[in-house]
Amino acid sequence: MALSHFDESGAAHMVDVSGKPVTSREAVAVGRIKMTSQTLDIAMSGTAKKGDVIGTARLAGIMAAKRTAELIPLCHPLPITHVSISIEPDEGLPGLRISATVRTTGQTGVEMEALTAASVTALTIYDMLKAAEKGMEIGEIRLARKSGGKSGDYEA
Repeated sequence: MALSHFDESGAAHMVDVSGKPVTSREAVAVGRIKMTSQTLDIAMSGTAKKGDVIGTARLAGIMAAKRTAELIPLCHPLPITHVSISIEPDEGLPGLRISATVRTTGQTGVEMEALTAASVTALTIYDMLKAAEKGMEIGEIRLARKSGGKSGDYEA
């Protein structure tokens, strides 16, 4: 399988999407941040020293999706039409489960935007709670599903 971000000589390049049709596209990425039950209680109660952990992390994830092309060298800047971030407690981890949904109407997909949003949401949670616990563990960040575009739908 040929990788689209490399030309015939093997040099990295931005894929030319100018000939692709404009279609509706959506991607959902998920992840988690594991922490102690005590740290989870701080996150959910709003008593963290830095303030509202969940609200701040949600905003950071939204901002990250919109800035993905500035962070990932070969990503196209996209007209994002929707970003939503879900952050839910999971006592079984214990920790927080993250889901980032990104939509656009364009010539290329928003998988990287969703993955970036989920990652930055988790990193922001870590930053907001690191005074309470430095051993938190971020993981399982992956594409859960995507729709639209030439490659069609995908579900993990």
